[in-house]
Formats: sequence, C-alpha cells, structure tokens
Amino acid sequence: MNSVSEHYENHLAPIYLWMAGGMDAALARGQAEVDAVCARPPAGHLAVDLGAGFGMHAIPLAKLGYFVLAVDSSATLLKAMLGHSGALPIKIVQDDLLSFKKHLEGPAALIFCMGDTLTHLADRQAVEGLFADVAESLNDGGSFIVTFRDYSASLRGANRFIPVRNDTDRILTCFLEYEEDAVTVHDILHERGGPGWQQRVSAYRKLRLSVDWVTGALKSHGLEVQSDQGIAGMVRVIAKRPL
Repeated sequence: MNSVSEHYENHLAPIYLWMAGGMDAALARGQAEVDAVCARPPAGHLAVDLGAGFGMHAIPLAKLGYFVLAVDSSATLLKAMLGHSGALPIKIVQDDLLSFKKHLEGPAALIFCMGDTLTHLADRQAVEGLFADVAESLNDGGSFIVTFRDYSASLRGANRFIPVRNDTDRILTCFLEYEEDAVTVHDILHERGGPGWQQRVSAYRKLRLSVDWVTGALKSHGLEVQSDQGIAGMVRVIAKRPL
C-alpha cells in the first residue's frame, strides 16, 4: 500500500484538476467556500492553507486580501498553483503539512485545512499534534477552518463502490475497505489508450474521524468550536481562538 504522498503524487496528482472539473470550476467552488466563512481581512493578515494542492482555496484567499502560506507535499499540484497564482501574495512551500509552523513568520489570522486532508494524517496522535500547533499559531480571535469526510459509519456491499468522475476517455472509481480506525481507499482509474482501456489501481489509508471526536479534540486546546455541513458531503468545523 502506498503512503498518502506517494498515492497523490504518482496516481491522483496528474489527474487532480480533471477530477475537480478543471481549474475554473475548482476555483469557483473554492471562492464560494471562502466567501461563506471569511470576511475581508485588514491589510497584511496571514492565512495558512494546509494541503493547498493546486490553490483551490489559497488563490481565493489571496484575492480576498490575505497573504497566504500554501503548504502541500505534491510538487505536481504546487506547480499547477504557481502557474495560476500570478502576482498574488502566496508563498508556496513543498513540505509535510505537519511542519507548517517552521515556515511561519508570525501568528496567523486564519488557517485552512480543506477537502478531506485531515483524514490523510497517519493517526489520531498526528491529528492531535496538528490541532495543538494550530491553536498555538493563531492570533487572538483567529480561526481554524477544517473540512473532512466522516467515515465513522461503514458503508456496506455495493455502496462501497463510489463513482468519482468519468468522461469518454477516463473513468475514476474508488472502493472502500473498513478497518476499526481507518478506511483503505482503492482509487481505480481506467484510461483509454493504445488499442483499448488501461487500468491503474493505487490504495492508501484514511482515518475514520467522527465530528464529536474532532470538535472535542479542538476544544481541549482551548478553541471555541462549531460544526455545520460543508460541500460535497463534507463536515465543516470552525474553531476560534478566544480574544
């Protein structure tokens, strides 16, 4: 089984923009998510985007007025962001998101961890460590906004096969296998090439995190927490450092 970084760089990163419907569609969704939870900041306020990918949220945050630190482990996805960010105030860093603190030059007004990035961490201890670093890195009144997919309830039978996207030349499906604390995601890609269809399969593990566990862990670090529904079946949690 591949690590998360290997799975993304070698299997998903080359098709990630296609999965998202193209850059314009992805940025429009990112802009909608940013607009739903973020006000226009005072000049010079710092936002951190953990697992920034190709800039789905980093670019809208920079357009809103934040200076953005964008951290991701995928060179392929960060190259795509660089090609679309122009002169926007974004510092792009290729690194493990758990190492974000060493790239900070001061406290952050906002930290994003969007998509299903949180479940990519190795274990709950790593999640706890991230939450501790986030709480220490926010300025007073700053916000941590995270989305994730709640895998705490197991899908069964054919429901474990989930169509992701398809067109005339490419089909992506994922298959889920549940363990006690994790789910193994098999991404099955069929691409038309040569005389017919070619299949590539790669698998990696995601954590099974419940809303109650995530909100409880954030509260244990002194943050004020609320949760609601995000896009595409995700849970959205907003945690604020008290003034």
